[in-house]
Amino acid sequence: MATTETVKAKTLLGECSAEFLGTFILILFGVGVVAQVVAGGIGNHDSIAWAWGLGVTLGIYVAGRMTGAHLNPAVTIALAAFRGFSWKKVAPYAGAQFLGAFLAALVVRWNYTEALNKFDPGLTRKSQIVFSTLPGNGSDIGVHLWGGFRDQIIGTAILMLLILAITDLRNTAPAANLTPFIVGLVVVGIGMAWGTNAGYAINPARDFGPRLASFITGYGGAFKDQFGEVYFWVPIVAPILGALLGALIYDQLIGRFLPIADADEEPGRIPEEKTSA
Repeated sequence: MATTETVKAKTLLGECSAEFLGTFILILFGVGVVAQVVAGGIGNHDSIAWAWGLGVTLGIYVAGRMTGAHLNPAVTIALAAFRGFSWKKVAPYAGAQFLGAFLAALVVRWNYTEALNKFDPGLTRKSQIVFSTLPGNGSDIGVHLWGGFRDQIIGTAILMLLILAITDLRNTAPAANLTPFIVGLVVVGIGMAWGTNAGYAINPARDFGPRLASFITGYGGAFKDQFGEVYFWVPIVAPILGALLGALIYDQLIGRFLPIADADEEPGRIPEEKTSA
């Protein structure tokens, strides 16, 4: 007896649910590893970079089928500006991403309560870096607010440019099931090369959601940096500008020169130059 598969149409609620859960998974691993390193003394900078990359990979696997797994309001805005993503969905997607990041950070805060309180009884900026970014990662290395702003534009531009390169089927795109892993490696690389000046938030939801979670659970100085300047807006505004810049650079220097993909051509195959006989 023949059976027919029921095809369910995507709904905005379903898409937002995917963005919420994908971002939730991302933050569980990302903020969780920083809590382990900072408060628990287990691991180092490299384990932080790798866990953030794995969090991105696993978050994309969770949400990828439904939405392509933006997991980042800056990415969502850039896709709306340069790839025809519906502007009507930008606010709902961003809201779901912020909520996922916020609730995941609350889970980390709850689970690491004892370690955080023992490491930093006053809940100061000494452990604030578990949840949100600061210029110079909270130390005085000469980087202040505007240095962090510059850093976040550059880091997010790199991220967005590489996301477009990796997912462009006209380019040497990886197989679909490998894309999350490759994007995760991009985040590992950014963490290892661009983490000094501002902690590589490169994602407004990743920073503000956990920042808000820390604020309502005892971190009264969460919205300022170690120099007393109001800093929370920097990892929101700068990544959005950076994502727009990265998409513009990719389209102007690579995208507009790529041929239209051949329907019979295998995605990711390096194209061969065709010459006439």
